Amino acid sequence: MKLAKTLLAAATAALFAAPAAAQQVTFMTGPQGGSWIPLGGALKGMWEKAVPGLQITQTPGAGIANVRGVDEGKAHIGFGNSSTTVDGIEGRAPYPKKVNKVCQLANLYPQYFHVVALADAKVNSFADLKGKALVTQTKGNTAELLTELVLKLNGMNYQSLSKISFQSYTDAVGMMKDGHMQVFTLGTTAPASAVMDLASARDIKFVPVDDRTMNEFKKMNPGYNKLMVKAGTYPKQDKDVPVIGYSTHVVVACDLPENTVYQMVKTMAANVDSMSAVVKSIEGIKPKDMALDIGVPFHKGAAKFYKEVGAL
Repeated sequence: MKLAKTLLAAATAALFAAPAAAQQVTFMTGPQGGSWIPLGGALKGMWEKAVPGLQITQTPGAGIANVRGVDEGKAHIGFGNSSTTVDGIEGRAPYPKKVNKVCQLANLYPQYFHVVALADAKVNSFADLKGKALVTQTKGNTAELLTELVLKLNGMNYQSLSKISFQSYTDAVGMMKDGHMQVFTLGTTAPASAVMDLASARDIKFVPVDDRTMNEFKKMNPGYNKLMVKAGTYPKQDKDVPVIGYSTHVVVACDLPENTVYQMVKTMAANVDSMSAVVKSIEGIKPKDMALDIGVPFHKGAAKFYKEVGAL
């Protein structure tokens, strides 16, 4: 009897000491030189620490590509942009079909669509883009889609430009510095390190969004809104610049275990300082901000946490 008890105690101890079953997931982040890769690294670290057995592989990505990746089962977690994720949920272009396996985890911070021109390129409005050499991000990136839409709404397309190139932020900045390109478009935080890098080498000008173009964007998708890049955000920027804005958020596969997702969002809410150390715009975010309804269904695990803390 004593031996049986000893064996039972040993088996019980071994059971509790056994490591949690490994859960391997893929996290699609962003393009090289942007804020999503370092923020993804910070989230990977805190999530792996908080969720026993969770192992995250981080890969580069882009807003639209990430949502498709999660929907198609190629990834389990991804950064997205509120406006284009909603396009996926509604089945609008550039998505080939409705996205139905993607759930909302958390909203994080505003994104600013920058249209940056070399000061000597004489680009004062979107209409002035005609005949210019423009560099943007690769296909599948929200900023590339916005660039195409801005041209379309102003009676142009890529063929209206003298040159178009699809590059990472780092390569785009190099091309602008060398004078091979005159205009750089990107969707990111403000200030953006890529734009600060460019401003350190060349005089630049920010092209503001006009009211007509902004209204057309809002008509197409209420996920877009007008934001201001405040004067002094960048060197020699002496006035506020209105730009097209949207939100960065995190999406997850709807079939990820409820408890895993619950722990993920709970960990984010408890580590706002760690996230804002990477992206300053996250500073002071509360669960209520994270739980703002943007038209993407919440994962059950996320909804459980938000309800517990009174944010939903």
